[in-house]
Amino acid sequence: MKLDKGLMAGSGAMLVLKLLESGDMYGYQMIEELSRRSNQVFQMQEGTLYPILHGLEKDKYLSSYQQQAPTGRMRKYYKLTKKGRQLLAEKQAEWARFHQGVQDVLSGGADALGLA
Repeated sequence: MKLDKGLMAGSGAMLVLKLLESGDMYGYQMIEELSRRSNQVFQMQEGTLYPILHGLEKDKYLSSYQQQAPTGRMRKYYKLTKKGRQLLAEKQAEWARFHQGVQDVLSGGADALGLA
């Protein structure tokens, strides 16, 4: 079953930042790693990834550099900046609040659990 693209749209930047938290990557590598880490749930396309990368770089959440691949081809690598790490922490906290809110609604809310 495919995921609603709207669900992915709001979390794409956070997922990219999280991937780069573990080290510098180039675009195709990010697409593959996102797919691997999500057990193939997230299949991000280049047309989705690169606008996210360019926006994050423009806002100084990422920096980039060129490096030669073993094949001799130049690749553009992206690196998380200090500002990007701060944004990732904010996005993760925001996601945790959102996730908990959805869970509360799905489970009937705090009242249904006798917590309110």
